Amino acid sequence: MNIHTYEKVWLIAALVLIVGFIATITYGSVALGITMVGDQEETIEPSELNDDERFGEPRVEQVGENEYEAYVIAQTFTFYPDPIEVPADSEVTFYVTSRDVIHSFSVAGTNINTMVIPGEVSKMTVEFDEPDEYGVVCNEYCGDFHHTMEGLLHVVPEDEFDMTELSVEADDEIELGDEATFDVAVENAALDDLETTVTLEIGNETFEETITVAGGETHETTFEVDSSELGEGDHDWTVTVDDYEESGTLTVVEDLEDEDETDDGDDEDGDDDSDGDTDGGEDDE
Repeated sequence: MNIHTYEKVWLIAALVLIVGFIATITYGSVALGITMVGDQEETIEPSELNDDERFGEPRVEQVGENEYEAYVIAQTFTFYPDPIEVPADSEVTFYVTSRDVIHSFSVAGTNINTMVIPGEVSKMTVEFDEPDEYGVVCNEYCGDFHHTMEGLLHVVPEDEFDMTELSVEADDEIELGDEATFDVAVENAALDDLETTVTLEIGNETFEETITVAGGETHETTFEVDSSELGEGDHDWTVTVDDYEESGTLTVVEDLEDEDETDDGDDEDGDDDSDGDTDGGEDDE
C-alpha cells in the first residue's frame, strides 16, 4: 500500500506526540517521585486543628533515614509554617489542610499542586535531590488578598540542615544579692542524638554546659547567676546552641518594689480617724 508523503509526516508527528506525552507522565510520576492525590483522604475538623497532634504545631518531622513529613496549614492569607525547610537528597510527604476556606498548595517550578479543602487532608510525596528555593502560592481564589498568599520552600544542603529548637525563660528583674535563673530547653526533632554545648554569656561571665539530646526529645538545663557579681544596672545576656541564639536583658536593682504594698490606713495629715470623726474636733455628746 502506497502512503502519501504528507500522511507519513502526520503519522510520525502523532507518534512523537504520543511518546512525548507518555514520557512526560512517566517522568512526573517516577523520576520526581510524585504521588497523585487520592479521592479518599482522611478528614479533620478545622475547629480542632489546634488540638491535633500533627497540625497543632505545623512543622517538618523526620520519620526515617532521609524521609520527612511536613504538616502545613493554609489559612487566609498565609501558610504555616513559612518558610518550610527540608534537606536535599530527601523524600518529603506533605500533609496539607485548610483552617477556613478552599486554598491550593502549589510549589512553583515543581509538579506539587493540590487543592486544600477544609476538613480534608491533602497528601503528596516528593523527592528533592538538589538544594534550591521555591515559591509556594495559592491558585484557588480565597478572598480579597488572595494575591498576597505566598510562602517559601527552602531545600538546603544536607549538612546545613538540622532540627534543633532553642527556648529560654529568664528573669527580667531581680534584687541585688539574689540569683538570676535561666531555664534553657533544647529540642531535637531529628532521629539521631544531638551532642552540643549550651553557652550563656552575661556581663563579663560565660557559662557552658555540654549536653546530649536524644532523638525526638527535649533537654532542659538551668543556669544560676549571682547578681552580686554583676552589680546594679542592666545586663545583656545571650544563650547560644550551635547556630541558634536567644537574648534579653536582666536588670539588677538594690531593692525590688513590693507591688503588694498597701496604704497603712493613715490619712494624708497623719491622723488616724478610725472613730469616723471627719471634722477633727471632739465627738458630739
